[in-house]
Amino acid sequence: MEQESLGEWSGTDETNSKLPDRCLSFTVRGPWGHFRRVEGNIVKQTYRIIPRTTVAGLIAAVLGIGRDQYYDLFGPDVSAISIEPVAELRTLNMPMNTLSTADGDLQSLNPRGKISVKIPDPGNLRQQHNYEVLVDPAYRIDVALAAEDHYRRLREALAAGRSHYVPSLGLSEHLAQIEYHGEFEIESGASGKRVSVDSAVPDAVDDVILSPNTRCQIEESPAFMTTDSGGRTTTAFTAYTYNPDARSLDVRNVKPARVDGRNVVFV
Repeated sequence: MEQESLGEWSGTDETNSKLPDRCLSFTVRGPWGHFRRVEGNIVKQTYRIIPRTTVAGLIAAVLGIGRDQYYDLFGPDVSAISIEPVAELRTLNMPMNTLSTADGDLQSLNPRGKISVKIPDPGNLRQQHNYEVLVDPAYRIDVALAAEDHYRRLREALAAGRSHYVPSLGLSEHLAQIEYHGEFEIESGASGKRVSVDSAVPDAVDDVILSPNTRCQIEESPAFMTTDSGGRTTTAFTAYTYNPDARSLDVRNVKPARVDGRNVVFV
């Protein structure tokens, strides 16, 4: 079978001059979402912008790739992802009763002596934690992959509305829906001293043009991971600037890409 070409791929840079020529675009949404911040806290806080690593995990779930098996597929030189919030980013604190899943708190369930399953001991006392959760989060994702086979499989799965694993927004109980918009060309975006960008803007904190009528927030989240002896580790972070009202931001010194009539910046 003849393989299709995604155009010349050389990864991404500050001006998007080396982006591939097309990408897949979809919106993921759900009633709840929680993307746990890496900082420890009694209240389990969430990122407002879905982290790039979480997007990679979501796409891996659609493709049926197991945990800790997909990090190279989404490396900085072989993938490009833009993230655009398309609904107001709202949160609330939700108390949850949980059971510990530490090895010392698990018990074996082996009624027939063939397969041993470890589960939390239901006799243990529950622990209450406060989770900060997103309310009705929705993000439009644009993704390009250098791996042509995976790109093609992802396009077919999205077009058919299929997912190997159930998609979620962070926690497994926060189920998500995926709406596929199609495959689009990645065109060179407008350039100039002032450009309106629809997506979250990565690593351009000092380039955002502040306005009294536009809200602007910043957060740093994991961008890339790799496998190690302990399972996985984060190798790079991205500082996103975004409008929590799901509106565009005006920036300078940033040349966005043009996808489906929108200005976006890829990572």
